[in-house]
Amino acid sequence: MTSRFGGRTAIVTGASRGIGLAIAQRLVDEGARVCVTARGAEALEEAVKTLGGPDHAIAVPGKADDPAHQDAAIAATLDAFGSIDMFVNNTGINPVYGRMVDLDLDAARKIFEVNVLSAVSWVQKAHKAWMAEHGGAIVNVSSVAGTKPAPGIGFYGASKAMLLHITKELAVELAPGVRVNGVAPAVVKTKFASALYEGREEEVAEGYPLARLGVPEDVAGAVAFLLSEDASWVTGRTLVLDGGTTLTGGV
Repeated sequence: MTSRFGGRTAIVTGASRGIGLAIAQRLVDEGARVCVTARGAEALEEAVKTLGGPDHAIAVPGKADDPAHQDAAIAATLDAFGSIDMFVNNTGINPVYGRMVDLDLDAARKIFEVNVLSAVSWVQKAHKAWMAEHGGAIVNVSSVAGTKPAPGIGFYGASKAMLLHITKELAVELAPGVRVNGVAPAVVKTKFASALYEGREEEVAEGYPLARLGVPEDVAGAVAFLLSEDASWVTGRTLVLDGGTTLTGGV
């Protein structure tokens, strides 16, 4: 690995496992220090060990949509590492499955609060605390479900579609000092997406021109690119990471 993120610090939300942890690992492998957040304190402790210990990573447990948790993570990152050069909004929830016309509206409000409002709040806080003066790069983790109708997970898709638009709005507002981009993965082999492929992975993968489902490292590599100076002339864009499946009408 290179050291292209040497001397830089990132906050990665939803990073105790899966895509978030893979992103944090890729950034650490390339020289960054990271603060990882998630709800589970024990899982975060294990994540910090995986990432190389306190010289490379710290953890702040809490709910992503809790403003007090956001403040604590921002403060802890600055105290431990002295900057917030990169931010990755990775937290997302989808507690319901079924038709939108039958959707429990309390569940919908929670999806909106976590997937949309908390993403905006995190950016506001990171910008105020560091990026407004020093610059930086932000990546929002959306979904291909936000790019087209997604039967069964329609409101989740709607929340991710809003995040796609928010990415563009923030890119315009925060330029030129801060770049804001996104990624939109299809099915990635994580616990979060397990209901979409477990027990029938080969069948699901048949719909992907690249003949496999994604793995967390696929997303991590794209996020690292967007955060790096290799993408210094890229802002307001979302990379679709789908193994080609949306080219043939899949997902």
